[in-house]
Amino acid sequence: MKLKIFTAVALGLAMSFTSCKEDFLEVTPTDRVSDEAIIGDSVLFESFVINRYLGARLQDKEADGAPPGFGRGWEYALWSSLTDESIYRSDDNTWLVQRGQLAPENTGITVSLWGRSYRSIREVNYALTNIDKVPMSQSHKDLLVAELKFIRAFRYHDLIRNYGKVVLVGDKVSQLGEDFTDPALFQRAPLQESIAYAAAQLDEAAAALPAEYSNSWQKGRATKGAALALKSRLMLYAASPLYTQNGTTVTWQQAANAAKDVMDLNLFTIDPKYANMFIDEAGNSDEIIFARYYNLNSRHTALEIANGPNGYDGWGGNAPLQNLVDAYEMSNGMMITDPTSGYNPQNPYADRDPRFYATILYNGAQYRGRAVETFTPGGKDSKDGPSNWNTSQTGYYLKKFMDETNPIQNPWNVAGRQPWIYFRYAEILLNYAEAQNEAVGPDATVYAAINMIRQRQAVNMPPLPAGLSQAEMRQRIRNERQVELAFEEHRFYDVRRWMIAEQTENVPAYGMEITRQGTNFVYNRKVALEGRSFQAKHYWLPIPRAEIQASGNKLEQNPGY
Repeated sequence: MKLKIFTAVALGLAMSFTSCKEDFLEVTPTDRVSDEAIIGDSVLFESFVINRYLGARLQDKEADGAPPGFGRGWEYALWSSLTDESIYRSDDNTWLVQRGQLAPENTGITVSLWGRSYRSIREVNYALTNIDKVPMSQSHKDLLVAELKFIRAFRYHDLIRNYGKVVLVGDKVSQLGEDFTDPALFQRAPLQESIAYAAAQLDEAAAALPAEYSNSWQKGRATKGAALALKSRLMLYAASPLYTQNGTTVTWQQAANAAKDVMDLNLFTIDPKYANMFIDEAGNSDEIIFARYYNLNSRHTALEIANGPNGYDGWGGNAPLQNLVDAYEMSNGMMITDPTSGYNPQNPYADRDPRFYATILYNGAQYRGRAVETFTPGGKDSKDGPSNWNTSQTGYYLKKFMDETNPIQNPWNVAGRQPWIYFRYAEILLNYAEAQNEAVGPDATVYAAINMIRQRQAVNMPPLPAGLSQAEMRQRIRNERQVELAFEEHRFYDVRRWMIAEQTENVPAYGMEITRQGTNFVYNRKVALEGRSFQAKHYWLPIPRAEIQASGNKLEQNPGY
């Protein structure tokens, strides 16, 4: 019996890793060259290594125009549409996750995570096994080994945060045709062992990776900061309730220290502009630690048409939920649930956190020369507008990541060059604040980290009030993560690691119904997607049934499936 996840593949099926300028990382595709050619040519081998930042397209509507990288990234349905951040207009295999209908036989949009991760791990192992045969200097080999260990650790981190325990294959390169009788190929390691392995790989990578690269064409490759940032995230997860209840022994202080290691590099700062870093093709923000870049020859999904309002000829793809809208504070720093906050439910978008305006298009928001109209009757961006099959079910449209200089109509060969940010400094500060608060309580460093984010120039929210208890600070940090990191593939994992998904994901997916009455509007909540549901077994994804069967049923399935 062959184990599907370790099946040998043609080397380098991923296309070249590219970035948003032509002088950024441009490499020779390695999908049509022999093993001997790769190993015998240092340039080809380095191209093979760089290609490992990417993966092969394994499902429909995935990686439109450019190969997928780490995570979902810029594809039609964002990972946010599996959470209380948004829903995807035309499903795209997301609704079954929202409705708690995941099964080993039907894993929806999550289907490719297991297979792509192990495919990438095998490819990294191939490179590590053969690098000593490549004619290049030892110092350059050491650099490439560090990159490969970072990439492998990233894939393991993705497996861990989705499935929990993983199969640790070491440096083994399984070959097509092998008889997989070794039980280690099917044995899922304890969660603590899985975390420790990935963390050790990142320590080794960080020790050899440069703080930055001197050449612009190398932009997008792993650095010391990227490796330490990934370790910070991994340690934060490992110290969280879901992980400690499943056997991890990482402490909150260790997680705080891992974040502090990034902070102590003194290489990154908070970008005063906030919204600009998400659309700057060159990725020049000092907040960005590690990102994926694109250019006209390798573009991602044209975000503006994929997510724009139907009245602008957009497709209304990932529609923000009222659940997220409610999380944004008033500009005075109070939650809208506070009766003294000044919140008016019939003027709900006035005086909110500036990040709300940078993230979500709402009724009355100025966009491309006119006000958005999600009201009925007659609103241009409502069901009464053109292309009503593309109307948002929630009354909101996505603004974050949207570049208004890109066309909505006929965006092909023009749009699709925004960077996808894997790590930025705000996440590290949030990681530190959360871990430090859990370790010692809300000391001055916790306040400093959160307020640095809140008081960036373009946001300028009031500092957190003094005297918060540990529990009160915990809630403020969680809310800060929700609004600061919205749509960046964090919420799905945060509510699970905190073990609050049974509350947040069992709340209906709310939208806003807006009715125009003369010159006034009446706002009423509505359910935008029926049947939203979450069970305890959903804290981890099911391993696809095909993978279990390929192991001769030796691979352990997650509980409840």
